Amino acid sequence: MTRTDPRRALPSVDAVVRAGRPSDAERDRFTRAAREVLTRARGLRATGGAEAFAEQARALLADRERRTLRRVLNATGVILQTNLGRAPLSPRALAAMADAAGAVSVEYDLAVGKRGERHGHAARVLADLARAEDAVVVNNNAAAVLLALAALATRKEVIVARGELVEIGGGFRIPDVLRRSGAKLVEVGTTNRTYARDYAHAIGERTGAILRVHASNFKLTGFVAHAEGRELAALAREHNVAFIHDLGSGTFLDTSRYGLGKELTVPEAVREGADVVTFSGDKLLGGPQAGIAVGRQTHIGALRTHPLMRALRPDKITIAGLIATLETYRDGLAEDELPVWRMIAASPSGIRGRAENVARALGASGLSAEVMETRSTVGGGSLPEETQDSFAVTLGGAPASRLAQALREADPPVVARIVDERVALDLRSVLPEDDEVLARAVGGALAKGGGDGPSHHQERPRSGARRPV
Repeated sequence: MTRTDPRRALPSVDAVVRAGRPSDAERDRFTRAAREVLTRARGLRATGGAEAFAEQARALLADRERRTLRRVLNATGVILQTNLGRAPLSPRALAAMADAAGAVSVEYDLAVGKRGERHGHAARVLADLARAEDAVVVNNNAAAVLLALAALATRKEVIVARGELVEIGGGFRIPDVLRRSGAKLVEVGTTNRTYARDYAHAIGERTGAILRVHASNFKLTGFVAHAEGRELAALAREHNVAFIHDLGSGTFLDTSRYGLGKELTVPEAVREGADVVTFSGDKLLGGPQAGIAVGRQTHIGALRTHPLMRALRPDKITIAGLIATLETYRDGLAEDELPVWRMIAASPSGIRGRAENVARALGASGLSAEVMETRSTVGGGSLPEETQDSFAVTLGGAPASRLAQALREADPPVVARIVDERVALDLRSVLPEDDEVLARAVGGALAKGGGDGPSHHQERPRSGARRPV
């Protein structure tokens, strides 16, 4: 007697759809999901009724349509976490961006009732803060560097110190940007030592610009030397070429006030004599993603009118958020309002008190939680190798990788790091108003059985190697 193939007993797609009872709006999507789960069942020689496969189709559809761009709590201790969107925005910036979501005078001159120019909205406040003649905004700092090179040095030579030919996150390399701009790279000096005379010897008839690049995510120490900005500015003037200074992150506040290394501020770079200074909007500035160029009016004008500007220009939402962020600096409220500077300026004692409160709340839920001293970083290519004292809440009771996964499945998801095989929630990168949200998210995720459930085992955390999770 021939055995019946179990696949012949599978329900039809129509039967699964009828069992799933999708709405009119989701019928097509649900039907595709039903076909997929039935195809998978045939491959596995699985059996079941229409209701069971309808549940599988519903689960598959929900998984596919779950948003992947979600708000998370950054407990890594890295303030400008690139993978988590860098600078969190201030309430003032968020309000301005929401206000600009509808019809807005982005390219309309209300005074004369005619077409206006989008690049003027942020230019004045930027130029005032930078002590520069003019300013322009594009969609990120890589675009600002590309535009400056294309506008001022295309088909010409650009002189760069060998030690500044860096690669930063995402495989972004300065030599590649130079080539895409149409400029030709001329390397000078050695990896660790470059002098003004090296630039001077390289200048010729085809030279279009001198480019200085921030090291971003590494630091050269020891037997090193580099030319001063004033020297390069004077050299550029003497030979009638442009001096472009890429600050990378860019700050308007003195970072040394917060126990960090001294980072050249944007006004200081302008004062040194650079024709164009470029920097990011979403790093130490604390605003939305943007690339900013400030400097001399003639040079910035060349950027503004270059054909690439059409492709690199920012949208109305970015402009609104950036202006609101800049107004915070203008009003002297950056340390009070901008999350980045609130986190940087937070005292270790204040962070410790917050960590103790979070650990106490988690402990009351039966979870293993202790406070440990640690070091946090600014991140985002800003102030490489510079750290600040901080405190974290460590979690025990299960393997760290399992706990970290459970936290990533929390609501909202919590991204932490692992220190000595324990999950650590560094509170420097968490705003104080989010402490209760953090405690609830962690407690809720682990109470559901994440990491094998609660444990009262207490183990003294140790300082040492750490990794993000």
